[in-house]
Amino acid sequence: MFNVPALDSSLYESSSAQSKLEDQAASASQDSLVGIDDVQKSLNRSRASVYRYTNTDPRNLNPPFNPRKLNPEFRSDQKDPLLFHSNEVARFAKDILRIKEVTVEVLNSPSTTTQNILFSIHEELKLIRLHLDQMNTKEEKTTSKPAVKNKSVA
Repeated sequence: MFNVPALDSSLYESSSAQSKLEDQAASASQDSLVGIDDVQKSLNRSRASVYRYTNTDPRNLNPPFNPRKLNPEFRSDQKDPLLFHSNEVARFAKDILRIKEVTVEVLNSPSTTTQNILFSIHEELKLIRLHLDQMNTKEEKTTSKPAVKNKSVA
């Protein structure tokens, strides 16, 4: 239903990956939000009715959550477009509009900066483990001497 592009997984390998990951995570979080046009299409309602459903107040930029309204994401300026999380649109469709079949599809869910950093740490730990295992096998080969069989002469 709402297509969210995946992050480039090769970014964590470079030394300047941190800044690139933060930029891409910020853009991916913006991409996971849907605008008025997408809400209008998914709810099969007119633009005017979507605005009527929306929890907005001209005196308050970010009004508190209202369970009877369609709640937009946080805005920092009055001129920012209204953006909605797909789960909020699904909740509104199910609870308020009484649409029985509501499906939220998350396609190619984006990796967060934290997930990418944890993945790179995990890969590095695997390499360290492999290196330690190789060192242990070399050490065992050098310290182990062939067993001398003592045969008693009787």
